[in-house]
Amino acid sequence: MGLRKILTDKDPALHKVCRPVEKFDGRLHRLLDDMAETLEQANGVGLAAPQVGILRRVVLVDTGEEILELINPTLLETSGEQVGAEGCLSVPGKYGLVKRPNYAKVRAQDRNGNWYEAEGEELIARCFCHELDHLDGIVYTEIMERFLTEEELAGDNK
Repeated sequence: MGLRKILTDKDPALHKVCRPVEKFDGRLHRLLDDMAETLEQANGVGLAAPQVGILRRVVLVDTGEEILELINPTLLETSGEQVGAEGCLSVPGKYGLVKRPNYAKVRAQDRNGNWYEAEGEELIARCFCHELDHLDGIVYTEIMERFLTEEELAGDNK
């Protein structure tokens, strides 16, 4: 396993649509393992392959209990609404006010190509939507209402 460099918002790779994964092989497994190590080292909640320069539809989400590997994910269902602070490992040190669904269900493949579904509320729903946006070349700064001020973040105990 190895750490991957996380690209920042100015990198053109973050603004491209990713291609589906077709081969579920050792190369994919290495990418997933490297992304998990990178996510843990960066103390993040989610990481998408384009953030490490790989234009494939691969996302990791740390639920707090496990790291979900979402390959070729699609959003099946959303409901409710939440507006809150959102950050990104590719936009270090900044947080924006973003509206997202309060519940989200995704369908994805695991590292062996098996299909499964996962769902979550609040932070997990936000993370699913945020990371799937990355796969379509969208960074949260493009859909946020505005950046949050340091005073607002301090009041939020961030």
